[in-house]
Amino acid sequence: MTSRRKEKKALRKGEKVAWSTHGTETRGTVEKKITERTEAAGRTVDASPDQPQYEVRSDKSGRTAVHKPSALRKK
Repeated sequence: MTSRRKEKKALRKGEKVAWSTHGTETRGTVEKKITERTEAAGRTVDASPDQPQYEVRSDKSGRTAVHKPSALRKK
């Protein structure tokens, strides 16, 4: 993956994003970027600086989830 592609997927806290949940689109906000193995959103997240994941909060339910950058689309 080129550095240009990584830059395109880089998300910041507060950005609006969307992701697919059970066939429907869910919208929310990026809460934080996770770059190390940790507990978040009720599960173990196996992230690293080279493979970060993002904690997002659903606009509709207010619940948090963790997703890989490939699952998120900027809105």
